[in-house]
Amino acid sequence: MRDIAGKDITAITAEKAILRIEGLRVDRQRRTVVQDVSFSLGAGTNTALIGPNGAGKSTLIQAVLGILPRRDGEILILGQPLKRNGYLVPEVRQQIAYLPQNFLFDRRIPITVEELVGLGWDRLGFQWPWSGYRQRPRAVRQALSRVEAWHLKAQPISQLSGGETKRVLLAYCLVRPRRLLILDEAPAGLDARGESEFYQLLEELKKEQGWTILQISHDLDMVRRQCDRVLCLNRTLLCQGIPEFALSADNLAAAYGTDFVRYRHSCKR
Repeated sequence: MRDIAGKDITAITAEKAILRIEGLRVDRQRRTVVQDVSFSLGAGTNTALIGPNGAGKSTLIQAVLGILPRRDGEILILGQPLKRNGYLVPEVRQQIAYLPQNFLFDRRIPITVEELVGLGWDRLGFQWPWSGYRQRPRAVRQALSRVEAWHLKAQPISQLSGGETKRVLLAYCLVRPRRLLILDEAPAGLDARGESEFYQLLEELKKEQGWTILQISHDLDMVRRQCDRVLCLNRTLLCQGIPEFALSADNLAAAYGTDFVRYRHSCKR
C-alpha cells in the first residue's frame, strides 16, 4: 500500500516502530470483523483511525489492548509481542495508555480523583527504579498539576464534569511513563470549548512525553487539523497516508459510500 507521494508506508523499521501490526485478523461471534490489516506507527506521531460504524475500529483497538484475541497476524509494541504463551506481557502492556469514549464506573464506589490517578502508578506493580514506591504521592501530584486538576484531588470522581473527567484520565496516563496512547472518541460529551481545550492539552502532552497517539475519530475536520496520518478502515485497511490523501473524496467514497461524500460537499456550501 502506498500514500499520496508514492512512498512505501511500510518502510518504518521494526526497531523504530512503536506499534507494528502485520496481517491482523480478528473474529467476533464467528464473524471476521477485521481482516488482513497491516500498518506501523512511528514515534511521536498522531494517527487517526477512521471508518463508518461497524467498520471494525473498536475491534482493532481492543485487539491492540489485548482485550480481544486475534485469529491471525502479529501485534508488536516496541518490537515485542503483546502476548507470550497466551498471556499479556506486563512490560509491554504497561507501555500503552487508553482513554475510552465513555468512562463507565459504579458511582457508588467512593473513590477520589487522587486515588484514581494513583491506580495508574500501582498497575502491574510498577515502581520508579530510582525512587521506589515512596515517590507515588509526588508522581500523582505532578500528573494532576500538569493537567491543572490538582485542586480536584479530594473530589469524588462521580462528581466530576465531562471536561474534568478527561483531564483526570490524562493524569492517569501521565503518572508513569508510557509510549503509546490510544483514544476511542475521547472528547465525546464535551462542548466545543472543552473539546478545543482537550486537543490543545493533548498536543502539548504529546510533545512533552513523546507519546505516539492512535485515535478513533468521526470528526474528519479535527483529523485534518490535528493528525499526521490517517488509517481508513472498513473491515480491511482501504488506505493510509497523510490527511490530504486519505481524506480525499475518492478515498472517503470507498470507505463511507458516495452518499456520504455528497452530503459533506453539500454541508460545506
